[in-house]
This record gives sequence, structure tokens and C-alpha cells, in this order.
Amino acid sequence: MASLVNRSGPVSRYGTAAGTGALAVLLLVGICGSPAYTGWAVTLTNPESAGAFYARLLAWPAWRLDADGQAGGLFAADLRAVLLVVLAVALLYLLPAAQVARVPGPVSQFFSGWAAYVLAGGLAAVLAALLGPAPSLLGALQDASTGAGYGFLTGWIIGIASLGGRA
Repeated sequence: MASLVNRSGPVSRYGTAAGTGALAVLLLVGICGSPAYTGWAVTLTNPESAGAFYARLLAWPAWRLDADGQAGGLFAADLRAVLLVVLAVALLYLLPAAQVARVPGPVSQFFSGWAAYVLAGGLAAVLAALLGPAPSLLGALQDASTGAGYGFLTGWIIGIASLGGRA
């Protein structure tokens, strides 16, 4: 019990890098994948601008509250978002352990968080395409590039959230 009370130093007040990154993943997918945000991104943005492109990109892991007639039901409709969260959190906990030990510091935490999200985006897209209602290898490969692109362009948010935490 004394070791919990006598923790010292500025780092002990913060959570782990993986924990803060996981919270950022939940918030990013929860907010930007929500039906309200995805509806706004599709209808109220100018598709010819960079801002609108990014707003629509943030909505990629869309989840729904109802299946809306999709084959496979609600689980199939939300599979990509669920897999993205699960894989991103798992990779956030797996990747930094080896990276931070070799190269301590915030740069390693940032790139580990970013890389975890890129990998999670690509893997979630592939698995959702293969486990979804109409699996195809071509669709899985096309979705993998979309998911990895999403992770690359939005993973910096997770990387920043991973900064400053304990390894």
C-alpha cells in the first residue's frame, strides 16, 4: 500500500501512454463514427474542399444504432468500428512496450500510437470485409487500403494522445 501512496515525480500523475491512446480511440470512433456526425459530414460539407474530405474521412469507422436493412444485421453494420477499437487498443498496449524500452521519450510514444492506429485501421477493414455479409478477397484488399489510409491520416491524433504517459 505504501508504494501506491509514495509515488513521486511528474509522470506518476498521468496514465499510461497506451491508456490515454485507448481513450482517444474510443472518443474518436465514438464521436466521429456516430450517426449524427456521419450524417453531418455527408450532407453539410462541400465535397470539393480539403476540410470536407477530412470530415468525411473521420466518419469512416461509422457505427449505427440499427441495421437499417443491412444483410447480417446490426453486428455486420458495426463490425468495422468494433474491430477498429478492439485492434487499436490491443496494438496500443502491444507496440509501445518494445519501442519505448529501446528509445525512451515522447517521439517513440507518438509514432507507436500512430502506427498502432494505421495497423488497426487496415486490419479492421480487412477483417470486416472477410467476416461481413458478402466476403470477397478483392473487397478486403480495397478496404485494407482505405482503412490504412484512414489510420495514416487520423492516427496522429492517437499519437498525440499517447504523449506524456508512462510506458
